[in-house]
Amino acid sequence: MGKHQTSDLSVASEKTSAVPGPSPEVEAQRRRDLRRHKAVATGLLIFAAVVYLLCRFVETREGETATWVGFLRAAAEAGMIGGLADWFAVTALFRYPMGLKIPHTAIIRRKKDQLGEALSGFVGENFLNAPLITEKVRQAKIPDRLGEWLSQPSNGEKVSREAGKLTANVIRAIDPKDAEAVINSALIEKLAEPEWGPPAGRLLEQLIAEGKAEPVVQELSVWLHRKALGSEELITRLLNERRPIWAPKFINELVGDKVYRELIQFTEAVAEDPDHEARQAVRRFLGQLATDLQHDSKMIARVEEVKADVMGSEAIARVAPTVWVSASTSLIDATSNPESILRRKIAELSVTWGGRLLDDAGLRASLDKRITGAAAFLADNYAPEVTGIISETIERWDADEASDKIELMVGKDLQYIRLNGTIVGALAGLAIYTVSHLMFGA
Repeated sequence: MGKHQTSDLSVASEKTSAVPGPSPEVEAQRRRDLRRHKAVATGLLIFAAVVYLLCRFVETREGETATWVGFLRAAAEAGMIGGLADWFAVTALFRYPMGLKIPHTAIIRRKKDQLGEALSGFVGENFLNAPLITEKVRQAKIPDRLGEWLSQPSNGEKVSREAGKLTANVIRAIDPKDAEAVINSALIEKLAEPEWGPPAGRLLEQLIAEGKAEPVVQELSVWLHRKALGSEELITRLLNERRPIWAPKFINELVGDKVYRELIQFTEAVAEDPDHEARQAVRRFLGQLATDLQHDSKMIARVEEVKADVMGSEAIARVAPTVWVSASTSLIDATSNPESILRRKIAELSVTWGGRLLDDAGLRASLDKRITGAAAFLADNYAPEVTGIISETIERWDADEASDKIELMVGKDLQYIRLNGTIVGALAGLAIYTVSHLMFGA
């Protein structure tokens, strides 16, 4: 097989697809039913032909022929013609009668794509138009039914359970790498983009202006006094390490005791006096720091260096995985546990909202308006896409297989047309012959 032939086959396979159908067992049963009905219709046609031939045989014999033979022949002849005509019509829908390529036969096989487009247009015009859909949606009274359903506590539990399952499954389906990438881009990288100095300075300046920095100053003063109270041993040890060799030890102890008492008095005064000079110095330092963070280029640069060190640290690199593992685990646990606060709240809100829908006519009207509006929007904007699926799917079907499957679905019923054609034809022929006989005689 040449390269060109291979390419043509691959293109053809891409354009065609298998026609969906029932299970093999159901399809086999339908084929048996179709064969049986075809046999009945064909048998009746053959019976009419045999009767006609017998009547003609009797009429061609010498001697007088009974009158009833003419009536029977006329009925059989008309029935045979009617049966043949309807056999041709039914067969022409699916294939060429007796393999003869007569014009306007094998209609489904040849006109499959046009039939798909026609069906698509019919569905779009008669089923997916906005007025019809909105009317049906309005008649369904969805808000009333939803309110009645949600107001039942057992249904609230169902909503909570299904919402929990859905949330947990969605979280489990998320690739941790993707989640970490989102956290990095949405949080870590966004945090590193702006300069830290000016915002920190403005925040500190605002805290000072609102007096919210005073508790920090107070806590710092108390902390220093607390540390000073426990520093006697440290002071003595430091003085011993630094005293001259010739200095007596008791002098060092006196000096250490003096230093310790002075330190205690100083830190106590700072802790108790809100207007102490040391506190004022801390306030001035904080105010100057707020100003420098906003306007001092050297201070801003130093903060940026600190930011670069912080954002490049291994601890920050582990933030995204840690945040995702912690958040996802917590959410899955919360959504899987029927007694969790999240699940309890979902159940309670479902029942509460259902009760509001039942009691508040305005809320029901508002929800109904939104639902019908959404239905109309979908019908106006997406009906062509939905109906297009019909024509596109039929277009991809193999013509012979589609014709066979459609015949399998409706062929049994079409055989009744053949039966009716034979029977009605016979009755019509009998009626015509009777009228002719009454008017003109034998």
